[in-house]
Amino acid sequence: MSWFKRPENEIEANAEKRVRTEGLWQKCDGCGQFVFKPDLEANLQVCPKCNHHHRLTARRRIDSLLDPDYELVDLELKSTDPLNFVDIRPYKERLEKARKQTGLNDAALNAVGTLGRHHVVLSVMEFAFIGGSMGCVVGETIARAIDRSLASARPLIIVAASGGARMMEGVASLMQLAKISAGLATLDDRGLPYIAVLTHPTTGGVTASFGMLGDLNIAEPGALIGFAGPRVIEQTIRQKLPEGFQRSEFLLEHGMLDAVVPRAELKSYLDRALDFMQPPSQ
Repeated sequence: MSWFKRPENEIEANAEKRVRTEGLWQKCDGCGQFVFKPDLEANLQVCPKCNHHHRLTARRRIDSLLDPDYELVDLELKSTDPLNFVDIRPYKERLEKARKQTGLNDAALNAVGTLGRHHVVLSVMEFAFIGGSMGCVVGETIARAIDRSLASARPLIIVAASGGARMMEGVASLMQLAKISAGLATLDDRGLPYIAVLTHPTTGGVTASFGMLGDLNIAEPGALIGFAGPRVIEQTIRQKLPEGFQRSEFLLEHGMLDAVVPRAELKSYLDRALDFMQPPSQ
């Protein structure tokens, strides 16, 4: 009975429409509701229903903080896989896949530009690149941001999003903690402002180094911030952790952060903070 049969071109058109429609919605990790993706993008990846802060790409973060005439710098750095590391698959394959997915060479992106009334150096981490882990290239990229800040006498802002040091590069990744910390000490000696912005998640060696060394340490709402994760800590001390442990609001209440700032207000907050922190000679 062919009259019950729908034309194939209509079936294909409806299937294509369904796929496009499904691609226009995203389930919020905070409230579990489906959010129209264009609305989420227009709101800087913050859920308009529950204010949950979804992850923002490094490039989108730079766009949200700097005026449009900014310049991306230090783009040529690439990991050489110093240990020829292989676990489930070769590290080189992981790097290549991450590069294709993100369009970046590694998990940090530097820019110089204007934020409000201030010329700044900005370094932003990309969590989508192997969990934002810090290997030699990320360490060198951030170190170069520090050098640019010193050379130009501009304030430095680092936006962190990381699982910590990159195990595939062994002790070489751990050396980045000391290198970056030493650079920030020089920045402090010169009286140049450094602001650390901690996003979800910021853990491990990043927290243990530059993540907590800012003249001003601020975070986005609900971000997980700490060294070891809550599950590891509970298993180690065999005690139940307090509600909200290691989240931004908990850390602010206990004196480990200076402020928790919603993403939409971050640029104006940084602008006002730099008005206060910038040396008079600048």
